[in-house]
Amino acid sequence: MVSSLRTPLPPSAPGAPGGSARRALRRALGRARLAELARFGSVGAVAYVVDVLTFNLLLLGPGEVLGDRPLTAKVAASAVATLAAWLGNRYWAFARSRTARPVRELATFAAVNVLGAGAAVACLAVSRYVLGLDSPLADNVAANVVGVGVGTVVRYVCYRRVVFTGGARRGGAAVNRAPARAAAGPTS
Repeated sequence: MVSSLRTPLPPSAPGAPGGSARRALRRALGRARLAELARFGSVGAVAYVVDVLTFNLLLLGPGEVLGDRPLTAKVAASAVATLAAWLGNRYWAFARSRTARPVRELATFAAVNVLGAGAAVACLAVSRYVLGLDSPLADNVAANVVGVGVGTVVRYVCYRRVVFTGGARRGGAAVNRAPARAAAGPTS
């Protein structure tokens, strides 16, 4: 006697109820994540250009404002680039999940940037003092390739999880709940 009971298909199997809807949702979320990563990368590239241009303008530009103080020029350029990156990320890359507290968001953003810069320094320190690689090429690869790569991953993850937390996230995409909060009325 053959049982008429069928084993249910897993939700991701072809022909399963809701399977194609789930696949479509996963594809849409994947595209949204790629678009967010592209915006994040674009903002980072612009911030890098702002950093280099500001540094060189302060160091070598008209009046050589900080011509005899390269470290001060670099700190100032980094601060200007951090502000440019925060604006780009807040209003474009992570616009759907920006918070209602911009001062706190900027402070957290700056702290995350220090952490990301620390990753580059840590990679350089490991290369130089643990592995004993001390050539200019090794320093550049450790700090500016590996370190910047690690720092970029740290920044992206922290921006999503710590800095830009204004929208609720489902499956990697931000869902803006501001209209729902406004409709619910003020909270005490």
